[in-house]
Amino acid sequence: MDSPVDILLANGVKLTDAALERLLPSPDTLPHSIHRAMRHSVFAGGKRLRPILCMEAARMVAGRGELPDGAASLGAAIEMLHTYSLIHDDLPALDNDDLRRGQPTCHVAFDEAIAILAGDALQTLAFQTIANLPAIAASVVAILRDVSAAVATGIGRFGDLSTGLPPGMIGGQVVDIESEGAQPTAELVETIHRAKTGALITTSIVSGGLFALGTTNPGAPRLDSEMWDRATTLHEDTIHRLRAFGENAGLAFQIIDDILDMTQSSAELGKTAGKDTAAIKATWPAVFGIEASRRDAQQLIAAAFAALEPFGESAAPLKSLAQYLTTRTH
Repeated sequence: MDSPVDILLANGVKLTDAALERLLPSPDTLPHSIHRAMRHSVFAGGKRLRPILCMEAARMVAGRGELPDGAASLGAAIEMLHTYSLIHDDLPALDNDDLRRGQPTCHVAFDEAIAILAGDALQTLAFQTIANLPAIAASVVAILRDVSAAVATGIGRFGDLSTGLPPGMIGGQVVDIESEGAQPTAELVETIHRAKTGALITTSIVSGGLFALGTTNPGAPRLDSEMWDRATTLHEDTIHRLRAFGENAGLAFQIIDDILDMTQSSAELGKTAGKDTAAIKATWPAVFGIEASRRDAQQLIAAAFAALEPFGESAAPLKSLAQYLTTRTH
């Protein structure tokens, strides 16, 4: 019998894939090569964790037990951004990998130029999808602001210090590349992990909450800008707690990824194993060891759980997903 988290993941994959199928151009849409490359990487498999986290955050904040209309589209947009980052990360100029999700990477299945453009196209389509969400304009702008900051380079310690947020995904990738071969330190590895992986996981959760606050579902009151300002002020603690949950769960996720890279085979991972160790990458186990890394991941999940305590039982799906992050084997 499937566990509750298995059922949650399976349902989330179905919702995400249906939204992606609806939003992505068909393989017969001209020009064929770019659209087939996009679909190759998007539909190559994957756990869909980021869109599922997004949808469950929206469901929790909406407080009705139902998924707000349009939340699956937002989740699909997040998955497009994640897939774009994987396509580019696998390129010869970066990690130079030929296996992703158990399938040939995009530049192997097509070619390098088409892979670069497929990543660009997925990023663009993601923001177009967010702009078309069925929520009030102020909510959509808030989501665009949070997501774009999480993907970019210039926030946190590497840009606008007033945000108090970690650097974005691309900023983290740059630091990761430039530190390759150097002796990893605790500060360096945490900076990279919170940016390269954690930022997108965190915004998945925060954007889901922002969407739920600004939904225009049938039967829900339509908010104007003034009402939105009052709502976000009233729910400032909610967004703060979602962000704390995401930051802790996102770091735990990457720590487990580091451990798996050292302990699992390529077949088990669906990608090339051992590359981080071979390249002397800044990983958590390289600094703290495997057993201490496992303990750190569990402590981070406990902190993530604590952030959601005021939500009671409605937070159970998000908590189960966070726990899954530290028990997965691939």
